[in-house]
Amino acid sequence: MPIGPKSLSSRHYGLDWLRIGAFGVLILYHIAIAFSPWHWVVTTGHAYTALIAPMAAVTPWRLGLLFAVSGYASATLVARAATPHAFAAERSRRLLVPLAFGMLAIVPLEMWVRVLEGGYPHGYLRFWLLDGWRVGTFYGVEFPSWEHLWFLVYLWTYSMLLAAFVVTAGAARRMDRLAAWLSRGNRLLWAPIALMATIRLAALFVVPEGQGLLHDVAGHSQYLPLFALGYLVARRPALWRALHRHAAGAILLALVAGGVVVSVELQYPGDVVPPHLAMAANRAARSVMAWAMVAALFHLADRAFNRDHRLRKPLSRAVFPAYIVHHPVIVLVTWFTLPLALDPWREAALLLAATLLACAAAYGAARAWPGLGMLLGVPAPVAKGGRRPAIC
Repeated sequence: MPIGPKSLSSRHYGLDWLRIGAFGVLILYHIAIAFSPWHWVVTTGHAYTALIAPMAAVTPWRLGLLFAVSGYASATLVARAATPHAFAAERSRRLLVPLAFGMLAIVPLEMWVRVLEGGYPHGYLRFWLLDGWRVGTFYGVEFPSWEHLWFLVYLWTYSMLLAAFVVTAGAARRMDRLAAWLSRGNRLLWAPIALMATIRLAALFVVPEGQGLLHDVAGHSQYLPLFALGYLVARRPALWRALHRHAAGAILLALVAGGVVVSVELQYPGDVVPPHLAMAANRAARSVMAWAMVAALFHLADRAFNRDHRLRKPLSRAVFPAYIVHHPVIVLVTWFTLPLALDPWREAALLLAATLLACAAAYGAARAWPGLGMLLGVPAPVAKGGRRPAIC
């Protein structure tokens, strides 16, 4: 049975497939949320409680998985870089350039829809030229905002923290000791979960939950440990063995924790605020499920999917531009089809078709024009015999 890639210069195809699958789930999730009882950027006018259970079951781990895969890729990039500073510079170029482009050209589309909902009377051109660059509240919407591109901001921050850590004296030895400690017994299951759940519960009634780099304690308590897991696993085969050894336990923990999360969300749907005890149980269960599901999926990726296919490379390269454009497409199509009063099945089919076409078009354009490819996170083609670009 395989245990990770043969070397750091090899690509782990299983984690590529995880990343592709996670983004597929992300598209379906964002389409589904427009039909759910939860508040979102814009809704279709349909609200189905049947969506609560499946959406609640993927919410705790869907983004954490992407951070874990990114942590694995970061280990490869750190090993290849001449210095930690070179790693930091490369990650800044790969993440901040698309972020800047998205903030200028993509995010304003969503912000326009947000203010239209609040009664904004003007078209997009005026909004983009004059009103989209405010600071503060405008038609009930907070400006500025990076909307769905927050993932790039968090990932860049974690990458810079990693660069700062690996440059310190003895960093490799400390990571070796941590990996060895986690590999013993069943520590790989309970220790990170205890850390994640403790921090999240400690902040639950103290720090408001919400996205925001400087105050998102709840998010960082989940995403940063999973990013670190990916990084450690890439460098230390003993952790792969521990993941495989505890796969059954991880699956069981994920199922039990998922049952708690789904039960609480069904009992208190939409924007209903649960009592403190139920809220704490929900948040603790989310931490358990986040770690356990990622551990189980890493095991599955290594054992069952660490093999190449002709579709893997284009799909993997398409994830970044598709991530940048998919969200505003869903928002815009939902908003402009509201007057049509489509039935939910037609609406969902239209949203899915429009999103997939837009993602394919973005990738195709990024490949055709290298300058646009840089803005959308698609690296230039590698010459034959060169190194493959690592996954994000």
